[in-house]
Amino acid sequence: MSIAILISVHDGIVLAADSASTLALAHPGSAPSQMNPVVLSVHNNANKIANLYKGFPIGCVAFGAGSIGNVSISTLLKDFRSKITSGQETAFDINSYTMEGVAKLLTDFLMDHANKLPGSAPKPSLGILLGGYSSGKSLGEGWMIQIENGIPKGAVLLRKEDEVGISWGGEGEAIFRLILGFSPHLPKALGSVIAPSPSQLELDRLAAHLKKALHAPLVFAPMPIQDTIDLAEFLVHTAIMYSRFTPGAPSVGGPIEIAAITKHEGFKWICRKHYYSKEFNLETRHGDSH
Repeated sequence: MSIAILISVHDGIVLAADSASTLALAHPGSAPSQMNPVVLSVHNNANKIANLYKGFPIGCVAFGAGSIGNVSISTLLKDFRSKITSGQETAFDINSYTMEGVAKLLTDFLMDHANKLPGSAPKPSLGILLGGYSSGKSLGEGWMIQIENGIPKGAVLLRKEDEVGISWGGEGEAIFRLILGFSPHLPKALGSVIAPSPSQLELDRLAAHLKKALHAPLVFAPMPIQDTIDLAEFLVHTAIMYSRFTPGAPSVGGPIEIAAITKHEGFKWICRKHYYSKEFNLETRHGDSH
């Protein structure tokens, strides 16, 4: 699994993620609704953050499935970047693009690959937090893309243009508890002991009330981008340590990667791992999103 973070403030957007990638195997013959995958191994070098157009403030962080078929999400994001950068995607214009348009194009691109999978192949379930600046805009935007069992949910705007906040995807139990003040399983647990049994609508109202009453205010509009970076790193580290000490495979872990997106500086890596030694690859521009 993974943890992916997007924090938006007026100075910009910060993306952060862990590096864990879990290889799991479902029991043969199990119905999809009854599958309990067995974790075979956890690799801690997955790449989940990408700059979608070099030199421009457009980036994303992925969570959930690490691949569609045999192609990793990291490679697919680079393929998408190559397509819009080279002009192959005629619906994208670098001089007049919108983040909503980028979200829709990326969804279509990923679904094009998902729809080419053979019928026997597992249908991917993944999410992408997309952040950046629409052409000519002074404030950044955050969008959520989700594909569940091979079916797109549609791009969703995370918050209004002048609003700030934290969004996350993946194994967010620790962050949910920290920021919202309770486990996401609490309403259901309360519903099992309340008589008469509350309806799902009543449980949803209870969850909404708890979020409003217990929410920890960690993000403010004028927060400097460096403090936003520090907060993002703290949240990913918290999720990693929670996974480490929770029974079962530590499916959130590895190096933390962080990128910041601002209006004037564009997409900048803050923390990043490389699979190669820089001293032997002097021709590479290591600050780019290669």
